Amino acid sequence: MSTLLGSFIGTKKNILLLLILAVLLALFFIPAFLSKYSVYLLTVVLFTSLLATSLNISLGYGGMLPLHQTVFFGVGAYAAALLLNKSPLLPLLSFLAAPLVSAGVALIIGAICVRLRGLYFGMMTLAIGQLVWAIVYRWYEFTGGDDGIHGIAVPDVLHSISAAYYISLIVVSACLLIIYIILNSPFGIALQAVRDNPQRCESIGINIHRHQLIAFVLSGFFSGVAGVLFVILERSVSPSLLFWSESAELLIMVLLGGMFTFMGPAFGATVIIVLEVFLGVITEYWLLVLGTVLVLIILFLPQGVIGFVQEKISAGTAVERKGADRFASG
Repeated sequence: MSTLLGSFIGTKKNILLLLILAVLLALFFIPAFLSKYSVYLLTVVLFTSLLATSLNISLGYGGMLPLHQTVFFGVGAYAAALLLNKSPLLPLLSFLAAPLVSAGVALIIGAICVRLRGLYFGMMTLAIGQLVWAIVYRWYEFTGGDDGIHGIAVPDVLHSISAAYYISLIVVSACLLIIYIILNSPFGIALQAVRDNPQRCESIGINIHRHQLIAFVLSGFFSGVAGVLFVILERSVSPSLLFWSESAELLIMVLLGGMFTFMGPAFGATVIIVLEVFLGVITEYWLLVLGTVLVLIILFLPQGVIGFVQEKISAGTAVERKGADRFASG
């Protein structure tokens, strides 16, 4: 009986692996059949998916409520822009250093906020994030102020939209794999335990603040990676990248897909971006339509779309296992 169940579960894992490989192959070849604008849109979907997933490290897996996640995205983008334009570093080193700057900012903010809980944590991250935005917005000599930075010295080989797309595909795929491995490691399992029952975790010796701080820093690092990919695509940055409203939209993406799932944030990011583009063409009231759809999903699918699908699949698997057990016992 155990052999039968093992082969059944193994088959499902193989199907999932084949599905992921098929999606990657499709993403690799599909630009040849799309317009430049469509490839541009796909690139935005890719790094926004990484940004939403990075938020979910803190939110869905860490049990924290960061209300200003895009500050790390903006810091990563500005760090890449400033390093490329004003430092003697090679472009590759600038791209590698920028996420570390985001991680450093996340470490500082996390050290201040991580001992707070719930809404207090969220409001503190929002306040500090807006402070960072104000500094970027007003520091004309260094950040360009409200004008931002334009004409960023991205290497010529990355100037085409296709090049930006493929580098985004490779980097985002690698980052998602790394995040998946981290979240399924002993650290990731402990982090989820801290989310579910911090008092019990503390009683058995797990340092809950350290686990959450590490998760927060990791979240900031991968958000910075997304910021670098934004710079490669746009070759310009502006203070709006760090404004709080961008974080609110990111939070909606995570809730839409399902914050307790790994692929939910990426799904939510894809849906929101596509809806924004196409609804914006159809009607000037696209925000009203989008808001209505989101309210309905939150009311009737509180676990998110991917969470709902996983719940149904798990229920079906449980039924199949019971049937197999009865068959074996009979």
